[in-house]
Amino acid sequence: MDTTRDSAAPSVCLITMGCAKNEVDSAAMARRLREAGFSVTEEASSADAIIVNTCSFIQAATEESIDAIFEAASLPKVDEGSAVLIVAGCMPARYGDDLAAELTEASAFVPCSREDDIAEVVARALRISLPVAAVGGEPAEGEGRTFAYVKISDGCDRFCSYCTIPYIRGRYHSFPYEQIAEDVEREIASGAREIVLIAQDTGRWGADLPDGRDLAWLVDTLAEAHPDTWFRIMYLQPEGATDELLSVMAARENVCSYLDIPLQHVSKPILRAMNRRGDAAAFRALIERIEAAVPDITLRTTLIAGFPGETDEQFEELLDFVSEGLFHYVGVFPYSREEGTAAFDLPNQIDEDEKAERAQVLRDAADAACGPRIAERIGKGAIVLVEGTEEDGQRFGRAQCQAPEVDGVTYVSRGEIGAFVPCTIADTLLYEMEGE
Repeated sequence: MDTTRDSAAPSVCLITMGCAKNEVDSAAMARRLREAGFSVTEEASSADAIIVNTCSFIQAATEESIDAIFEAASLPKVDEGSAVLIVAGCMPARYGDDLAAELTEASAFVPCSREDDIAEVVARALRISLPVAAVGGEPAEGEGRTFAYVKISDGCDRFCSYCTIPYIRGRYHSFPYEQIAEDVEREIASGAREIVLIAQDTGRWGADLPDGRDLAWLVDTLAEAHPDTWFRIMYLQPEGATDELLSVMAARENVCSYLDIPLQHVSKPILRAMNRRGDAAAFRALIERIEAAVPDITLRTTLIAGFPGETDEQFEELLDFVSEGLFHYVGVFPYSREEGTAAFDLPNQIDEDEKAERAQVLRDAADAACGPRIAERIGKGAIVLVEGTEEDGQRFGRAQCQAPEVDGVTYVSRGEIGAFVPCTIADTLLYEMEGE
């Protein structure tokens, strides 16, 4: 390898596309790069290497990732050859050698399964040896926030007919407790006051480990070890809402009374076509059981509109279910037809305009139903984790009923960033809240 480069540490910029799981992967790559001696920067224009950590869950995400790759490729240093471009994450995992043939601008491709080797890949692309000259650089984007995402597993065994994740991330595998505990401790030491536990299927944690531990045990153990830190569970499939987990949530004040449970639909035939279980009646019973065990629970779900074969009657069933106001937050997505999935070849594919229209109708219904649920908090007490300051000096943060980046914020009149501030909810505006 050529070792004649400047003695200063080469700088690497990570550009992250997609979901929180990719943010975790980028943070892990940044740590490995620093440990190898690279400098990690947020300034793509001056970096010696640019890594685009791509998302390819649906076609829209793939297109956004491609745009980011081309934008990075057009930067002067990359264009003239004095900086290298590396494509990582879901796109290389999904498209393999075909991607390399299409994106000749990139010097290397790193699928999810090879991200542990990122330092070696960057060094090879820059034609230098490891370890590099110096260690340093600014924190990667997202580090130092009041909350942090911690992945507890990767992959998925469900093979929902619309989903590419098993083909991108592989089969389900839990991370060992010791690794998770180390990740949590590192994030808390870096200033995180809330830890968000994430995975493709959080509820299955421990099922493939030899010691009989499960998600309830994991959450309880972490919450006991870090009583001054909030813990939140995201991406819990309906089967994961066990009585044991609900008991832990009810007993531990620092475990957020909050569950994100993706239902995707409520029509039994549509769910079976999705290779999923349940129906509207089963989901109502599930919600009733959850609310009985954790009376102050906040519930979020995600739904898909316009799945192949969805009739007007089945869409109306979904619309009626949302209008019941069983959830506080509802994410809505039009069905995305993805090559390689079982649903790609299903008959009765729905027109793109019709899918978009149904999704918008569903979003409007969700806003109409969820707004009053949020307004029920007026007059009630809340603890707010202060996260930032508006230009006019107004402080804002989140209560336990608000997950990071998706559920809005709560405005408060005082409090240092990173502090837990008690308040009373004085008003709401759809998903935003005002605390006094």
